[in-house]
Amino acid sequence: MAIGAVFVLPAATATPQAGADKIRHEEIHVEAPFFMPPIRVPVFPERDFIITDFDAKPGGETDNTVAIRNAIAACHEAGGGRVVIPAGDWLTGAIHLRSNVRLHLEKDAVLSFSDNPQDYLPAVQSSWEGWECFNYSPLVYAFRCENVAITGEGKIAPRMGTWKKWSGRPPAHMEALKRLYAMGSTGVPVEKRQMAEGENNLRPQLVQFNRCNNVLIEGVTIRDSPFWTIHLLLCDSVVVRRIDVSAHGHNNDGIDPEGTRNLLVENCRFDQGDDAIAIKSGTNHDGWRLATPSENIVIRNCTVLNGHQLIAIGSELSGGIRNVYAHDCRFEAKTKKPFNILYVKTNRRRGGFVENITVENIDASATNFRMGVFGIETDVLYQWRKLVPAYEERLTPVRNITMRNIKVGETFTPFRILGDRDLPVRNVTLDGIAINTARGQKNRYEHAENVTEKNITIGTFIEEPDKDNPNR
Repeated sequence: MAIGAVFVLPAATATPQAGADKIRHEEIHVEAPFFMPPIRVPVFPERDFIITDFDAKPGGETDNTVAIRNAIAACHEAGGGRVVIPAGDWLTGAIHLRSNVRLHLEKDAVLSFSDNPQDYLPAVQSSWEGWECFNYSPLVYAFRCENVAITGEGKIAPRMGTWKKWSGRPPAHMEALKRLYAMGSTGVPVEKRQMAEGENNLRPQLVQFNRCNNVLIEGVTIRDSPFWTIHLLLCDSVVVRRIDVSAHGHNNDGIDPEGTRNLLVENCRFDQGDDAIAIKSGTNHDGWRLATPSENIVIRNCTVLNGHQLIAIGSELSGGIRNVYAHDCRFEAKTKKPFNILYVKTNRRRGGFVENITVENIDASATNFRMGVFGIETDVLYQWRKLVPAYEERLTPVRNITMRNIKVGETFTPFRILGDRDLPVRNVTLDGIAINTARGQKNRYEHAENVTEKNITIGTFIEEPDKDNPNR
């Protein structure tokens, strides 16, 4: 069914009101091998705005977009509190959060999002694979907000029919991406990059916090996503904890921090069609223009049931990525072979930097990996190699990477570093890594300096030629 268009709040109304001084904060102090500022988590006033009081109707057939929007507006104007989604199936279009609002899904509540693209218009400021643009609204969207949250024991479950059709990337879609690439590379203002048109078919993110501070996502279950699942774009001070994500469509990363700093991800469960956590900071000219690294990121006590990587870095990393610490996580892939535990990917168009990455205490002892424990590749362009030109070349320094105390079932070549001939990867430490079975080579290092292996054990080694990534 079609749901009415959602009114987009002007930026001026997305700032805190006078009641914002009622919002208290809990400070979370996180241990890391780098300085990690305290993360501020909002503590919301004990005021509830239940969507049924705004004429919302359960059952999965009634359009509740306006009712939810009105509850959010009332909560915001009152100075903050909870917008409560009770038990039941609630059909809706885009939900736009506002400052000092906590969207709370009670147990057995389901937010069932329409798959009609018209329900995510007018277009909002967003991004697509590292390029800023105006696109269909993310299903849950917050822009320039402070003190904002999604919590509860309920479920977010979009209807996927249209999004699955769009994920095939037909010629019209690829032409749209080429236009966006050209606009971003030549300095076309973001407001003129209007992508929610014709057959461009750029799928929206499920949840996007865009330029927000003091963000909490806690407890909710997510099933399916049109595109990236949780996109943290240019945010500061974020906690994501105890969420359960399962999304196996195309580009279904679990969490994508992009130009985001001071982030804690803990006690989460990921079952993904792509990477569990993919850390980014913009593509090429947009990343250089925004010049905002993703930094001070801690990931702990998480479980990956399926996914390409526990952590991917790049390839959209033109603003730089530094100070990432992942520890005490588990890889329990049962149905598919993941690629790596940690994978850093860039190319000669990206620039940026990658530094100070530590991954330790990872149990993947029951998992067979398609590639290896760890990979760095500096010439990953996928289909873009021939689709679009290189407007400018900038190399990516990659340095100071540590992996320690890792247990793995089976891998192909476990450690693979393919650096750039003009800027080698530097300072990599691999310590205390136990592998049951390895096929391929024990390692492959090209254009890499100061790589240290200590306490590496391989139970069974079957030598085979190493193979390049066919997508490079």
